[in-house]
Amino acid sequence: MSLDVLIVLVVLALAMRALKWRRMAGSAWVLVVLLLLATGCGLLPAWLLRGLQAPYARHPALAWAPRNAIVLLGAGTVRTPDGVEPTVFAHGRIDEALALYRECKASGNDCKLEVSGGDALHTGRAEAVVYGALLQRLGVPVSDLLLEPRSMNTWQNAEFSAPLLRAYGARNVLLVSSALHLRRASLYFGHFGIVATPVRGDWLKAYVGWWPQSWNFTVADAALHEYVGVLRFHVYNAMGWNARVTQPGAP
Repeated sequence: MSLDVLIVLVVLALAMRALKWRRMAGSAWVLVVLLLLATGCGLLPAWLLRGLQAPYARHPALAWAPRNAIVLLGAGTVRTPDGVEPTVFAHGRIDEALALYRECKASGNDCKLEVSGGDALHTGRAEAVVYGALLQRLGVPVSDLLLEPRSMNTWQNAEFSAPLLRAYGARNVLLVSSALHLRRASLYFGHFGIVATPVRGDWLKAYVGWWPQSWNFTVADAALHEYVGVLRFHVYNAMGWNARVTQPGAP
């Protein structure tokens, strides 16, 4: 996304130069250089990340209820010589969800671990199924797993998880995802009547320095994707395009 913006600005600058709009072309080139340096050197992605991740910097203090659900949002799958596995970006979330599940079980309360995610990357197996199999190998009994294998995006994660959580009767819901993703995910789950405590499974960092790095463009794109998703949610609500809001506690 950030590279797309740079390419558009370069094309505009070249077009302005061809039209002999020298002053405007010069301004466009200055903007290209500033955006390239601000993004590549880490200043812009660091600022974008701060607005998304800061509320989830520390893990929340938890009080377990009689019925608890830990919702793990998928982060993709990859086909390997051994089959389909979680991507490298998923393991922080999986580790955190598993740690919370074990802590919940140690409290003596009832606990379910819900895994939400379909086959969005077309690897042949749904994220929920792949992650669920891994969690079983790590000691989570199948009776404590709730699998939601249909969702193709965060909106559907929330839409399809809500009925499962209500059917289970969860009194306490923990939502596990990347710190970068929790703001948008919490909005979507709240829209479907699920008031969840967000818990980060990983933390993304931009690298600020004097020389542009490709990693910082990746981070900027990931952050911009989240801001666009939040903006779209509010625009769709204002236009009446989203599904009707479900009130917390609704059947």
